[in-house]
Amino acid sequence: MEIDFGGQGEIVFEREGRAGLIRLTRPAALNALTHGMIKAMRRALTVWEADPEVACIVVEGEGRAFCSGGDVIAAYKAGRNGTPPYEFFADEYCLNAHIGRYSKPYIAFLDGIVMGGGAGISVHGSHRVATENTLFAMPEVGIGFFPDVGGSAFLPHLPGHFGTYLALTGNRIRQGDCLGSGIATHAVAAGEIGRIRTRLIDTGDVEAAFAETARPGFETDFETRQLIIRCFGEPTLEGCIAALSEKAGAGSEAASKILSVMESRSPTSLHVTFRQIAEGRGLGMDDCMRMEYRILNRMLQGHDFYEGIRAALIDKGDTPHWKPARIQDVASADIDAYFAPLGDGELTLP
Repeated sequence: MEIDFGGQGEIVFEREGRAGLIRLTRPAALNALTHGMIKAMRRALTVWEADPEVACIVVEGEGRAFCSGGDVIAAYKAGRNGTPPYEFFADEYCLNAHIGRYSKPYIAFLDGIVMGGGAGISVHGSHRVATENTLFAMPEVGIGFFPDVGGSAFLPHLPGHFGTYLALTGNRIRQGDCLGSGIATHAVAAGEIGRIRTRLIDTGDVEAAFAETARPGFETDFETRQLIIRCFGEPTLEGCIAALSEKAGAGSEAASKILSVMESRSPTSLHVTFRQIAEGRGLGMDDCMRMEYRILNRMLQGHDFYEGIRAALIDKGDTPHWKPARIQDVASADIDAYFAPLGDGELTLP
């Protein structure tokens, strides 16, 4: 039975058997989240959490993406028009926090592209199911932004500093890396999703539905993972880069590739992200979201976010002109300002 929680034409809600079903329906936009979708999801989750007949939540995306992120082009246009979309991000972060403390099994089928905001509506839930089609990334440093939507709550806790590596490079990973790092809790073949969904609807028994799942290995090779452990475990961004440079100088092709990627990213974003990951390691989910909202406010008032979106998505493929342009030119006081309290403007979490 389809239910109207809002977001018409962009997201569909159905109540079947023991499950509340959520399907993102913007395949042409890779299911990028709009404000209406975020608010509708929050309404549905609130109602279904209180409904004793709903045993679990199932979230999926239509087409070749689970969810490619938030609608950053809309955010770009709003900011350029003098009305930065603070409310969009506030509502998105509240949704992320709600999922993080959800009292019922929350199953996200990560069948396809999962980036940015798509991670925010999946990784904080209890069951994250990767398939052979999964392509996961937190690519924000490449557009002058930072890994928000609770990135500071989950990335610091991935083993072997893998989360710091993902945050500072924006590199993409697949099913095995997702499962091995803990981003995914289960791995299945895409062809099995229908059978599992039916069992969830019929019984609401989540553990039985996932009793038989695959165990794919890491796609990132052992040597590269050891390199990540060594270099991304440094206590400073400068130390991380120096360690990578040393390995590259000694002939490590993997270190050279990682360095090349990081050199293309926003220097300010790299500094902010490194500190965000470090501070998030000791914070709970709600405090992470408050910290991220402080950073978000400053990002929407700055230069690199709009420049990154322009280069990547407006003028497609242009080289962004970051300010400052070099990592060593980013002042520590400027980074401190991203984390400063907002006073009356702090994020309020229900």
